[in-house]
Amino acid sequence: MTLSKYTELAPGLTISRALTGLWQIADLERDGNKVNASEAAKHMKAYVDAGFTTFDMADHYGSSEEITGVFRDTYGTAATQFFTKWVPSPGKITAAQVRGAVEKAMRRMKTDRIDLMQFHAWQYAHPSWVDCLFWLQELKQEGLIGHLGLTNFDTAHLQIVVNSGIEVVSNQVCYSLLDQRAAGEMTSLCLKHGVKLLAFGTVAGGFLSEKWLGKPEPVLNESLTWSQMKYKRFIDAAGGWERFQSLLLTLQPIAQKHGVGIATLASHYMLCQPAVAGVIIGARLGQSQHVAENERLFSIQLDAADLSKIQSALSSLQKIPGDCGDEYRKAPFLTASGDLSHHIDTLPSPYPTVEGADGRIKALSGTIWEDIAGFSRAVRKGNHILVSGTTATHGVIRMGGDDPAAQMHFIIDKVEGAIRALGGSLEDVVRTRIFVQRESDWEAVSRAHGQRFAGIQPANTLVQATLIGEGYLVEMETDALLS
Repeated sequence: MTLSKYTELAPGLTISRALTGLWQIADLERDGNKVNASEAAKHMKAYVDAGFTTFDMADHYGSSEEITGVFRDTYGTAATQFFTKWVPSPGKITAAQVRGAVEKAMRRMKTDRIDLMQFHAWQYAHPSWVDCLFWLQELKQEGLIGHLGLTNFDTAHLQIVVNSGIEVVSNQVCYSLLDQRAAGEMTSLCLKHGVKLLAFGTVAGGFLSEKWLGKPEPVLNESLTWSQMKYKRFIDAAGGWERFQSLLLTLQPIAQKHGVGIATLASHYMLCQPAVAGVIIGARLGQSQHVAENERLFSIQLDAADLSKIQSALSSLQKIPGDCGDEYRKAPFLTASGDLSHHIDTLPSPYPTVEGADGRIKALSGTIWEDIAGFSRAVRKGNHILVSGTTATHGVIRMGGDDPAAQMHFIIDKVEGAIRALGGSLEDVVRTRIFVQRESDWEAVSRAHGQRFAGIQPANTLVQATLIGEGYLVEMETDALLS
């Protein structure tokens, strides 16, 4: 059975399963000179004529949105889908800024509605990411956005999103033969809630190809493209060049057997994975087109022997650390630069702080209950940080719905934000006390705690108690000692 070239990503939104990624526009423009928009649009038209009608871009992919606007003006919009991303700077964001970002993308792309707006958050400890998603959802209801998606969200925070009434249809993540982080809990969660995965990095910046088979290891420096610099770091994290060469040696005869290249085989394999709606294959418009190779994605039929060999080769690789998107939020930073210097300057404090006369420092979240009940979200005295009992409350919203694990993950975000505001980190936590409303939720809550505190392992108490507030399933108070 051959793969279908198209799929329904969401009701009313049918896409090509091989999406054309425009992130390489930023690399082509890194010398400060813009790509010729008319010429680039002409090369986009070649993809559309071949049936590859879906394009993926972002506000920071150079002039990609503007090129899309030229394409729309020149060739129209029949049977095309244009996805973009909004990647705001970390810190407090207003509703006006959210609207402004969406309207800016619409002006650049010359459209009155964005087919799919995908959102990226640099940190979860700062609560602005929640505000942004609810405001984006309002713009969707207003008609400025057709569908809402995420990019680089991990499993815990996708779980918070889908259980909090935020209507997302997709999560765009790195997912490849080198990087199998999305294959486990992420896939299970997506299948449960009907969220589709859009996989990028499937050809690892071109490293997954015959071109690199048997070649000496490249030096990771500016002589490589930004994409190559990024995925060389993934190769290193997966076990290094020698193990990568073993993977290529396994893939080559399978690719030859099916009359395709290694890159096509690698992307096809990802297209066959559960929950994957499409793979995003980057194009350097005007320099390297992949129309013919993309067409072959849908002609391959791997047999049991092929799959067994590929899976055996994958088992010899080291697992990429963490969950989806962690490469943008914690070490090791698997980015082109190896840090976040290409993206952001600093991470602002999640909460404001006030210093008292006795030397204590208070972190305040701004909730009305802090004034009514006379407490602080957290207090630091010397090297000791005490975090108040914390529920999954954001303003007047109860986050996580009726999912105890989702509520627990949001609680830990708030705790982390309070501790960071006072100069610490989650690694400084030495004790947690957890109160659950229903005894039956103990395991889900404990597993969420275990995911977030793996390796830290603070002292812990968990008891059943009657919690104040309708729908709250779990509450946690926390102590941290700064080293």
